[in-house]
Amino acid sequence: MYTEITKGHYQFTVLKGRHCGFINYCYLMIDLYSREAVIIDPAWELDAIVHVITQADAKLTKILLTHSHSDHVHLVDALLRRYNPQVYMSRQEIDYYGFTCRNLNPVHDGEMIPFTQSSITCILTPGHTAGGVCYLWNGILFSGDTVFIEGCGMCSGPGGCPNGMYESIQRLKKLLAPEVRIYPGHCYGREVGCTFGYVMANNLYFQIENKEMFISFRMRSNQKNLFDFQ
Repeated sequence: MYTEITKGHYQFTVLKGRHCGFINYCYLMIDLYSREAVIIDPAWELDAIVHVITQADAKLTKILLTHSHSDHVHLVDALLRRYNPQVYMSRQEIDYYGFTCRNLNPVHDGEMIPFTQSSITCILTPGHTAGGVCYLWNGILFSGDTVFIEGCGMCSGPGGCPNGMYESIQRLKKLLAPEVRIYPGHCYGREVGCTFGYVMANNLYFQIENKEMFISFRMRSNQKNLFDFQ
């Protein structure tokens, strides 16, 4: 399932993929002049992605990965075989987890990835993983599993760190304007694309100022499941 939005001369597509109970969102941007396409965290439904690219007569030139978990990198190899794009992931993520694929480019905090007449800014946001990255483009933040509309990513997996998550959230609070739209890797109630102002006002993890309290709450033992943010 996908939704297309036109932003100037860009086609922005939200793709919702499902597999074995997992629901992931990946995002495809196409420059309607150059026909260059960039995708964020491709997973699960290859045919839907190929359909959108084909309908736009576009060429996928870049894959941007927020982190290395399998549900965010699932279609990298398939898309490499079909389009041979360049692949981007943070140097910290690559080094910590040993992620590898063809055409892999390590990126650093603050690096600008060119995309036709615009650029995509890499913001290092560890916490969910050791080297998670958010990507800022054209008033949109692709937040992977760092920030959800309703909460933040779990910090108990390998390389996860609640202190890192706290620091990443505090940094985003300083960097992002209220009107920036948030597009995460998953949705747990609210639709993706809410403003950062909405997240600031309604996401509890953005309202906890004390670091020790944040860490204690994120790592509390009485959570019903990984996605029980409240």
